[in-house]
Amino acid sequence: MSRNAILTGLDVLVERDFAPLRGRRVGLLCHPASVDRRLRHAAPLLRAAVGADLRCLLGPQHGLRGETQDNMVEWRGFADPATGLPAHSLYGEHRKPTAAMLADVDLLVIDLQDVGARYYTFIWTMLLCLEACAEQGRSVLVLDRPNPLGNAREGNVLDPDFRSFVGLEPLPMRHGLTVGELARLFRRRRGLDVDLEVVGCRGLDPAAWFDETGLPWVLPSPNMPTLETAAVYPGMCLLEGTQLSEGRGTTRPFEIFGAPWLAPERLADRLDAYDLPGLRLRPLHFEPTFQKHQGRLCGGLQLHVTDRREFRPVLTAVAVLCAARELWPDEFRWKEPPYEYETVKPPIDILAGGRGLREGVDAGADPRELVAGWNGELRRFEDELRELRDDD
Repeated sequence: MSRNAILTGLDVLVERDFAPLRGRRVGLLCHPASVDRRLRHAAPLLRAAVGADLRCLLGPQHGLRGETQDNMVEWRGFADPATGLPAHSLYGEHRKPTAAMLADVDLLVIDLQDVGARYYTFIWTMLLCLEACAEQGRSVLVLDRPNPLGNAREGNVLDPDFRSFVGLEPLPMRHGLTVGELARLFRRRRGLDVDLEVVGCRGLDPAAWFDETGLPWVLPSPNMPTLETAAVYPGMCLLEGTQLSEGRGTTRPFEIFGAPWLAPERLADRLDAYDLPGLRLRPLHFEPTFQKHQGRLCGGLQLHVTDRREFRPVLTAVAVLCAARELWPDEFRWKEPPYEYETVKPPIDILAGGRGLREGVDAGADPRELVAGWNGELRRFEDELRELRDDD
């Protein structure tokens, strides 16, 4: 299939001249990456669509326009100057649309670019929107987009006892699904009585990486600047549950990590012993401009992915945690709550979807054995997906 033949759900909607929106009052959940192949944003496209009546905009974490740089920064609704429409925040006082937000809406259109990791909160905003629309009798139209990392899966499946806003449903850390596939999965799992239509991508190979689609990369959030960032994120986001810097406040978040007490060469030597696939590690020093260790010189490493289909981001991050805990037992610390609206459970436990990762690292487990212990969970998840596809 030619790269030029790949269309997102938004592209397909434009090609169909917005037919599903005609005669309907519409709300749009979007963010900066909600663009078509020509980099035109969904909001003005829907605003100008003949026969559609766009009434409001809704935005997830990091803001409708991507204006909140750091994570866990709430934002308030406002009047959008570009369209004159009310823009409602779904990352602040409310994470689920209220009746007032959807009062003038018949159909909620969702157009969000995900990055393929359970912790990335946009998919949970979508789930809460599906629930709200089921409760309030509104229809939902999801405009699908590629999973930037293809359909490979890795990591554990979340334990329901550890649900949080970085994991509201049992998914693997790297889930391998598109937002449209997730919307159908969520509707089935929760038994939602909601009129759901998914406008799928046209010409997409599910195994394709984003740069194989011919589509333009737009930052879906401020600390996801490149596809290379997305490639490491399903593992390296786990560092948010520690006092290690995950590279926020640098130009290569999640690819760079470290701490003031970390000796780069020593850590690189330890990680090299694990023979991590598809990866080279480069010792470096950096000084974050915000977030953990702001303004302090940190020793660390940069991940250079040499073979992305062999590279295993979750295994890599688990190896980083095990090595740092082993080499610096007095300095290594797990981050304390609160984190993403959870005030009791340790942040690492809600990120990891259970306490097993933390307990294994603290006990000195081999990272390869820890990760291999999740294979049964992944197989059961694959079985559930096959049943879902058979039903569809």
